[in-house]
Amino acid sequence: MGASSPPIDSAWRQLPNAISVARLVCVPLLAWLAWQGHASLFGPLFVAALVSDIVDGWIARRFGFASPRGARLDSLADTALFLVSLYALWAFHPRVVIEYPLATASVAGLWILENVASLWRYGRLSSFHTYLSKAAAYALGIFLGWLFLFGFVQPLMASAVCLAVLASLEELALLALLPQWRTNVRGLWWVWRSSRSASR
Repeated sequence: MGASSPPIDSAWRQLPNAISVARLVCVPLLAWLAWQGHASLFGPLFVAALVSDIVDGWIARRFGFASPRGARLDSLADTALFLVSLYALWAFHPRVVIEYPLATASVAGLWILENVASLWRYGRLSSFHTYLSKAAAYALGIFLGWLFLFGFVQPLMASAVCLAVLASLEELALLALLPQWRTNVRGLWWVWRSSRSASR
């Protein structure tokens, strides 16, 4: 008698990871579209990739499918998508980079610094997924999605830059405070409160 098939819900548990993989697979295509200057195709696909990031996170939390492996995969896909968005920003809207050099350099520089610091400290991407980083991701996604589909809106950029800078600074502080890799850290205040409670 053959081996029994795995429970049907085991396949469903991999759905968030499958969505993250699909987002990761889209990155080379997005990079090619940006390189070729296909703005009309890049925008919708980029927005679809952003929506997939929301969907896989919601499914993982809603049905209890979250896992360290899934958090690492999600962070890898998000990192690749962010890198291709930086390239597309320069490819399609170089004037934004030229006219707002401090804003773009701050967001990109602090993000790169946090990722490099995490790789040095933990040997992997941080995957903290703090509340502030989620808010920054939404703000950046709205700004970039609108930019690639419809055009530049300065207030959207301002809010996205402020949240992104604050999120990166918070994650750098968490890197200094947390000696071991952890996923889904709510934020600096919760870590500080937890450490105070543990020391009593």
